[in-house]
Amino acid sequence: MAETRLSVDDLVAPLFVKEGIDEPQPIPSMPGVLQHTQESLRKEVRALADLGVPAVILFGVPATKDARGSGGDAPSGVVQVALKNLRDEVGDRLVLMADNCLDEYTDHGHCGILTADGEVDNDATLERYAAIAVAQAEAGVDVVAPSGMMDGQVGAIRAALDSSGHTDIAILAYAAKYASALYGPFRDAAECAPKFGDRKAYQMDARNAREAITEVALDVAEGADMIMVKPALAYLDVIATVRDAFDLPLAAYHVSGEYSMVQAAAANGWIDGDAVTLEHVTAIRRAGADFVLTYFARQLAERQ
Repeated sequence: MAETRLSVDDLVAPLFVKEGIDEPQPIPSMPGVLQHTQESLRKEVRALADLGVPAVILFGVPATKDARGSGGDAPSGVVQVALKNLRDEVGDRLVLMADNCLDEYTDHGHCGILTADGEVDNDATLERYAAIAVAQAEAGVDVVAPSGMMDGQVGAIRAALDSSGHTDIAILAYAAKYASALYGPFRDAAECAPKFGDRKAYQMDARNAREAITEVALDVAEGADMIMVKPALAYLDVIATVRDAFDLPLAAYHVSGEYSMVQAAAANGWIDGDAVTLEHVTAIRRAGADFVLTYFARQLAERQ
């Protein structure tokens, strides 16, 4: 009689791959999550494919960073190498997604190119996002996922992909991404905390719901194939509102802080971690998300 069902088909596994390490590195603020080597990433993705998880999304941690985030679109960049390796490893058994942003690659930790005054230069950043998208496409990505919340990012990426012959690469737009306090563990994992200031100038205010419709509509008009709300649990109302307003496939990102709170409470014996995980991710689906990016993807798949 259940009105909402959760299956392995609804899950996307976020994964981190890091240059310059010889073995996977645990992330203390995200128990159970690793910074992978290229080899351990291949093994993890093969295991996820065997469990039936339909997609992964990759985040890269380069060995060196600079003001332009040069590693983001370098042919030898950590994500481009991973995409090529994974395409060889699993073929078309699952969808390969890749984050398209600069915060993991810049030495200042912001999502874009900075002006001399330390402000994000929106238009200069779009050029970098376009170059990253093409590099990821050439490495074998199926879905590019721009997460920087720059104005015009979907249109710039779509134009770059189409003009370079990659018309079949889809765009999953982080269309309503909030400036949330729940991203802390992710910033540990991706080593991308801003060196100064914050990201409130280009991510959404947590107090705003109606604004999400405007933001999503802009990305849809620019050619987004799929749309996303991030975070998930603290924004179930936004997920439901976006679901009612748009017919495109809708994703929600069950973010690192939402994951780590469950892990910490479960480790202290305060909650049944497995039961709460299932309840939380089911709630995200109930709110209207077609699929969920979650660090619990493998755990949930193993329980199916």
